[in-house]
Amino acid sequence: MRIIFAGTPTFAATALDALIRADHEIVLVLTQPDRPAGRGMKTVASTVKLLAQQQDLALLQPLTLKAAEIQAQLLALNADAMVVAAYGLILPEAVLKIPRLGCLNIHASLLPRWRGAAPIQRAILADDHETGITIMQMDAGLDTGAILLKHSLAITPDDTTQSLHDKLGLLGAQSIVEALVLLQQGKLVSTAQDEMLACYAAKIKKTEAEIDWRQSAGQIDRVVRTFNPNPGAYTYFRDVVLKIWQAKVVAGRGIGKPGEIVVVDREGITVACGSGMLLIEIVQKPGGKKLSSADFLVGNSLQPGEYLSAVNHSTSKHD
Repeated sequence: MRIIFAGTPTFAATALDALIRADHEIVLVLTQPDRPAGRGMKTVASTVKLLAQQQDLALLQPLTLKAAEIQAQLLALNADAMVVAAYGLILPEAVLKIPRLGCLNIHASLLPRWRGAAPIQRAILADDHETGITIMQMDAGLDTGAILLKHSLAITPDDTTQSLHDKLGLLGAQSIVEALVLLQQGKLVSTAQDEMLACYAAKIKKTEAEIDWRQSAGQIDRVVRTFNPNPGAYTYFRDVVLKIWQAKVVAGRGIGKPGEIVVVDREGITVACGSGMLLIEIVQKPGGKKLSSADFLVGNSLQPGEYLSAVNHSTSKHD
């Protein structure tokens, strides 16, 4: 099939690579303009752009798809379909109508649950036990189009946003290849979404990564996993930000008030929560490396009875 592909990050690049391997003719790749990123704020090309260049594919990086000249270029390609995956730009209704078979979106949730920008993170935070990939026929709404294909995936107790992203990226790639085969065969069944089951995956805010020790150990564990790899769940200890990259819920290790360090040993740093205990396993101080709790404790003396806090003020003593 003649495919226009629109996508930007690694999740999308995985799908593009699968379409290339499936011998589809990629007549054009659309991706976001290069933008500053990282500590040095150097201009960085998207993963999709790098793959397109490697494969010598035609490439465009428009700021918008509303421009008449861009729409004329797309129309002239006589594409059978457009495949969209984490592109980051709204497709105007005029663009949706350009491909002969319309525009297909690879969405990282089981629609209509978790429409929107952050479906992977929201699924972990909500303690969902499964997620998946939906191939959707795009319409003018936000992830409201008809469902063409769904595949589910279990969320394991140790899944982070990164690990789940990687699994869903592979599943999305497999799913879009399968969907295009069925589309060519006229076997795809279009099913309208049930609006009563819809919920919205709002964009993640950095402030959500701040740990509130009044929450249960299970809730805090999900916060840690949700914000790994970005921006990292964090708390404060002695007025210094402490990022927590890995932790687990434990039992039988003492009692304490929310945020109180109750045990410090080879296993890690055990902290009391609103209910239950959390064992912190991997931490990081500003400007430092990620360290196991055991290695961190070599250069940082933590004592039972001290506190981790959700507020940046002196927290070594609580009433």
